[in-house]
Amino acid sequence: MNWQQACELPYYNGTDLGANYTPAATTFKLWAPTASAVTVELFATGTDAEPNAHHLGAHHLQWERDGVWSLTLSGDWKNTYYLYHLQFHDGRTADAVDPYARTAGANGQRAMVLDLDAAAPEGWAEDKRPVIPPHARSVWEVHVADFSADEHSGVPAEYRGKFMGFVPGDTTLDGDGVHPTCLNYLKDLGVSHVQLQPIFDYETVDESRPDGGYNWGYDPKNYNVPEGSFATDPFHGEVRVRECRAMVAALHRAGLGVVMDVVYNHTYHSDSNLERTVPGYWNRRWPNDQMTNGSGCGCDLASERPMVRKYIVDSILYWAQTYHIDGFRFDLMALEDADTMNAIRAALDALPGGQDILLYGEPWQGGSTNFEGGARPADKRALDVLSDRIGFFCDDTRDSIKGNVFDAGNAGYVNGAPQHGYEVLHSIGAWRGGQHGYWPRQAGQVVQYISAHDNLTLWDKLAAVGRRGDYDAPDAELLAQNRLAAGIYLTCQGLPFMQAGEEWGRTKHGDHNSYKGPLETNKLDWTRAHRPEFAALTAFYRGMLAIRRTCARIAGAYGEPQPFVLALQGWLIGFIPESPDPKDVVVVYYNPERTHQWVSLPIGSWRKLADGVHAGTNPFGPIYRDAMELPPVSVTVLRLEQ
Repeated sequence: MNWQQACELPYYNGTDLGANYTPAATTFKLWAPTASAVTVELFATGTDAEPNAHHLGAHHLQWERDGVWSLTLSGDWKNTYYLYHLQFHDGRTADAVDPYARTAGANGQRAMVLDLDAAAPEGWAEDKRPVIPPHARSVWEVHVADFSADEHSGVPAEYRGKFMGFVPGDTTLDGDGVHPTCLNYLKDLGVSHVQLQPIFDYETVDESRPDGGYNWGYDPKNYNVPEGSFATDPFHGEVRVRECRAMVAALHRAGLGVVMDVVYNHTYHSDSNLERTVPGYWNRRWPNDQMTNGSGCGCDLASERPMVRKYIVDSILYWAQTYHIDGFRFDLMALEDADTMNAIRAALDALPGGQDILLYGEPWQGGSTNFEGGARPADKRALDVLSDRIGFFCDDTRDSIKGNVFDAGNAGYVNGAPQHGYEVLHSIGAWRGGQHGYWPRQAGQVVQYISAHDNLTLWDKLAAVGRRGDYDAPDAELLAQNRLAAGIYLTCQGLPFMQAGEEWGRTKHGDHNSYKGPLETNKLDWTRAHRPEFAALTAFYRGMLAIRRTCARIAGAYGEPQPFVLALQGWLIGFIPESPDPKDVVVVYYNPERTHQWVSLPIGSWRKLADGVHAGTNPFGPIYRDAMELPPVSVTVLRLEQ
């Protein structure tokens, strides 16, 4: 199906696709304009392997309008499972899970009619998104299973690695009552948002078995259904919905926003449920009819096609409204077209409080694709047309600080290549000078980070460059490099982002792509988090985050200009964020050298908030005037004394 043929298909602008439940009746609606007949097959269970599995009958849907087939069944069909059977004019047939399914049985094989009100945890009606001012925003990325799977996490065994692992608020290491873990730990760290790696239903973990495997989840199956392996019961579709909402509510009670990692750039299978409903429509193709592979998975979604765009916007709104999600991170965002991303932003903005919902993504692709109809990819080159409240991950900041991620031994500013200070200077102002050929209009568009789930952890990267073979040793040189790296991106303008456990030297022992496990490699090591040397690293992160929240002008979140850069010798960097409030004036210095370095100070009396080892909002140490000595491999933050 080419672009012209796709655009000739009828467009449906309704908001009622899927199975719409009431106790009196359920209405099924499916957009399938090329089908000749559609039947809904009803089942008692989500799989045939379960007790009492049996077929409950089949019912024909009727052609309604604009490509939609519809059927209203009287009676209470709550928790009934269903599939669509489609027939086409050329004699082909297909069975498909409803693309608008709200939940499903084990392994997403059948959709389930859901009573959303009955699938709400206690107190859900009172759940509210936390109000987090722009300058105080920071993101901590974690996989649901990684978060609480550690046997030392203090989380009840039945909740470990599940949505419910986020719910207990008082967990400690082995239940010792002293060393906080999981949500109890997060409440005090100082980040504002938790970004969850994919929590929608994905393909490559067998939900029907406790040992069903591990995956990061970038292999979408049912986009609007929570992943069943994270539920305590994957067989009953309402459980995963209730427990996913309970997780969100627990994070909200702790004052934390929830960002959802979404994968609308591709389907895992070329024969996806979407393609089964309208063959040839949903995925991009080359002129030879081969699916494009810009995702590395061989089946890119054609976001520029009208009903694909509608589907993505509808799905985002569903998660925002039904699960109270506070932000969305787009995997391979450059495979989405810019108009679709703007449509998502506009749709979120129209919600109550929707302008505070975060929206950002990866401004790159994994290969070549075939945009149609003049669509532009949502990459850095499209910043002139993208909303200035759509953010993007800044690989330039990342690589200048610690070295290129695709070369384990390549060094950056903090670990042996101080000449990258030229790029670090541009990072401070969120690259708004167009130095690398792209022009952010707002500092908040730039996601400033040095580690994420992809590639080596920060600790493992520093160890690789430093040729350290013992990832578990609290090496003093690596700890200093880690603190400086964090100190840089936490004092840059933009939105700071970190991989969970980066703040305690998280290691995967050199595994740069642990996407399919094992869990042992990926899970957070809560014992390591409380080893004295690594706990001191965490304390430094906590202090830097507190400085950022207190010194509101560091983030550049309110339209501030780029900071004033000081003239310093060598590869030292110093700058002063603009502040109209004399009580909020700070100066920041980076020293990547392995020796002490003297610097001149701006006029005034200054005291330390950070000295490369300690950080916090209470000034400490003597008063400095005129000049001071910077410690080796350090970030120093000084506050002007009144």
